[in-house]
Amino acid sequence: MIQVNNVVYSVNRETILKDVSLNITSGERVGLLGPNGSGKSTLLKCIYRVLRPSGGAIMLDGAELSQISTKESARKLAVASQHNSSHFDFTVEEVVLMGRFPHKRAIEQDTAKDLAIVRESLSKVGMEGFSSRSFLTLSGGEQQRVILARALAQRTPCLILDEPTNHLDITGQLQLMDQIYGLKQTVLMALHDLNLAAMYCDRIYMMKQGKILGEGTPRELLTSQFIREVYEVEAEVMEEANGQIHIFYHPARSHSGSYG
Repeated sequence: MIQVNNVVYSVNRETILKDVSLNITSGERVGLLGPNGSGKSTLLKCIYRVLRPSGGAIMLDGAELSQISTKESARKLAVASQHNSSHFDFTVEEVVLMGRFPHKRAIEQDTAKDLAIVRESLSKVGMEGFSSRSFLTLSGGEQQRVILARALAQRTPCLILDEPTNHLDITGQLQLMDQIYGLKQTVLMALHDLNLAAMYCDRIYMMKQGKILGEGTPRELLTSQFIREVYEVEAEVMEEANGQIHIFYHPARSHSGSYG
């Protein structure tokens, strides 16, 4: 579905992505993890065509991304990013309807089918009663749900999610990740929370300083030693009888209670 082959991205003589490669197969839920500044969002922006790589190639369904039209790629790849500021007073319904644009001809009007897809998408993210609300009046978490609904309305086989749980409380995070997990689409998502990645990802890639440091299942990759190597923190990884792992962090403080 998505192949990233030796991608490099440089700006102002600084190399942000350094020979990055990954492979996402159909139906997988794959997490992209790493500390702040590791290059996760930059890599996702290269995949969904906000940025153009300085080197390497990105393939979508076997075709090089730069060789297909943006409208064609938008029929295959939908995006929910973490920065959704808007200065226009759109309703929630209007925002989600934007996800139908790749499937329309020029100046084609919205149809009953489009509106039904919008209602279904809002229902999937728990926002079905918000259609007439102004997007600007919503909380950050509510806006995040609407942006995900817009991506779902695009009806693509693949979703790119950049910090989908940003602005959500614990309940909202689990509810949204349950919804994402239940989708029949291929999902590539950048996450900060290692426990969420362990619960909801089939595989993960770990990035640091613009490079891929490791790839594997959460159980294979999320070890105390590897977490220490990547994040420079002490952590204990515990496993339940069903194989689910949980990560517990140890604060960097002395026995006296002061931080060192």
